Amino acid sequence: MIQKRPLVNDLYTADPSAHVFNDKIYIYPSHDEDIDVANNDNGDQYDMKDYHVYEMKDENTLPRDCGCVLTLADVKWASKQLWAPDCVERNGKYYFFFPARDKNGMFRVGVALGDKPEGPFKPEDNYIQGTYSIDPCCFPDTDGKYYLTFGGLWGGQLDQYRNNTWGAENKEPREEEACTPKIALMKENMTELAEAPRDLVIVDENGKPLLGKDEDRRYFEDPWLFKKGDTYYFTYSTGTTHFLCYATSKNVYGPYTYGGKILTPVLGWTTHHSILEYHGKWYLFYHDCERSNGVNQKRNVKFRELTFNADGSIQTMDGMEWK
Repeated sequence: MIQKRPLVNDLYTADPSAHVFNDKIYIYPSHDEDIDVANNDNGDQYDMKDYHVYEMKDENTLPRDCGCVLTLADVKWASKQLWAPDCVERNGKYYFFFPARDKNGMFRVGVALGDKPEGPFKPEDNYIQGTYSIDPCCFPDTDGKYYLTFGGLWGGQLDQYRNNTWGAENKEPREEEACTPKIALMKENMTELAEAPRDLVIVDENGKPLLGKDEDRRYFEDPWLFKKGDTYYFTYSTGTTHFLCYATSKNVYGPYTYGGKILTPVLGWTTHHSILEYHGKWYLFYHDCERSNGVNQKRNVKFRELTFNADGSIQTMDGMEWK
């Protein structure tokens, strides 16, 4: 079994978005550059310039590198930092969503189109209007609608926005409600939002929105949305406290009730994940820094089986269990 081992060993890979297409698993990670840059809260050490796609024929076989499918030079509107991406299929076309800084240094979400899950992908000339921040996740609901979620604090700039408007004076709240990830319905063309981004609110067991100071539970970055039965699961990273957590709702827009931790801290500052079902089992894809012995900008993608309890809750896993 290859679970909990690095899946890619010739490049540094992170932020895996994993999906099942054509009965195979496709992984869409970011590609860490092998550079030595001092860490800072702005994320300057994560200077990614391209994307590779990886194909796993099953859960027991190491992935095949399908090659470079998109580069920074391909994206007319972007200036730097191709961070965590996602990909979704609709009507036989594949839509690859990715964040990057625009020419003014502000993060936006772009989309590139392909005819196959392994790419290559051709980007639209401009980013998706109305988007900002990082970490796009596109969720196809069972009713045929598609939703884009996004948002990340600090270097991802989410904490600088209020009501979808940027302000230099805005900071991460502490005593107030936490910054919320965003969710918006997509138009059928998959290149435009059908509505202004809404707040995706995470609440506690009493229905109260989580506060910014609640760093063990509040949202920081890395949104992932999936559905099991009639329940929506919103999963995310707490960033500063290094947990992967989940919250549930019966409505795609929420509010989502905090459910618990999925993964405890890994080797490295934080992790970034995706969740899928394959051949009747559920899997968590994530990253840590095993290959580089803890260097934050030199990460590697991994995966492990995920277990649901009978009541729908998710069993917590030890992020350091591989050691």
